[in-house]
Amino acid sequence: MTFTVYPAIDLRHGAVVRLHQGDYAQSKQYDMTPEDLARGYRAQGAEWLHLVDLEGARSGTTSLHSHVRAISDATGLKVQVGGGVREANDVERLLGAGAKRVVIGSLAVVSPERVIEWLHDYGADALTIALDTRRDERGDWRLPIHGWTKNSTESLFTLAHAYAQAGLKHLLCTDISRDGTLSGPAIALYAALHERFPTLSVQASGGIRDAEDVRSVLTSGCAGVVIGKSLLEGSMRLSEALLC
Repeated sequence: MTFTVYPAIDLRHGAVVRLHQGDYAQSKQYDMTPEDLARGYRAQGAEWLHLVDLEGARSGTTSLHSHVRAISDATGLKVQVGGGVREANDVERLLGAGAKRVVIGSLAVVSPERVIEWLHDYGADALTIALDTRRDERGDWRLPIHGWTKNSTESLFTLAHAYAQAGLKHLLCTDISRDGTLSGPAIALYAALHERFPTLSVQASGGIRDAEDVRSVLTSGCAGVVIGKSLLEGSMRLSEALLC
């Protein structure tokens, strides 16, 4: 299985930002355009880019079509994009703008039957299901929605099983408690997902600090890793991650 490193660009009102543990009140803005940042990642050897519309994730409307087209045209990067995808038309517009994969998050939790239809309609390689998770007080992995601002009662492993049975290929899983913290990835969680669902290509996200973390993710059985803050803050260069 090929291991893919996805440098991440999170956008809020068109600006490059990072949140801390998904908290919109703890947002740090970076003084660069998404297109310039994407060019830098491409120059370091990236083949893929993970692009997120944070306001779209919260509001339920996506507006990244122009950024997808501009980044794709300027860099040749394969773009995986999400945030606010709620309708089939959203998927079609993003794919039409040049996205290689569209990420479905909240809708995949609240309307799995509908998203499974999209898997059949668009093909398993066109969609990534994002089951972003937070452990509750009982130790169960639950799935917050709407940009992680609302809780749901859905279980990570129950829903992952349903999607695996339906033919899902690409699963993105973020440990929300580690997102933007540089505290290390949830290796035990990813190893458990790989053990239970070996047919899924799992992308790990949240807490990645350095190349050693990337190697740990690879060893856990994941097919890829999404890296955001450590690249923006300079604690790791993308070229280091790509060598793992």
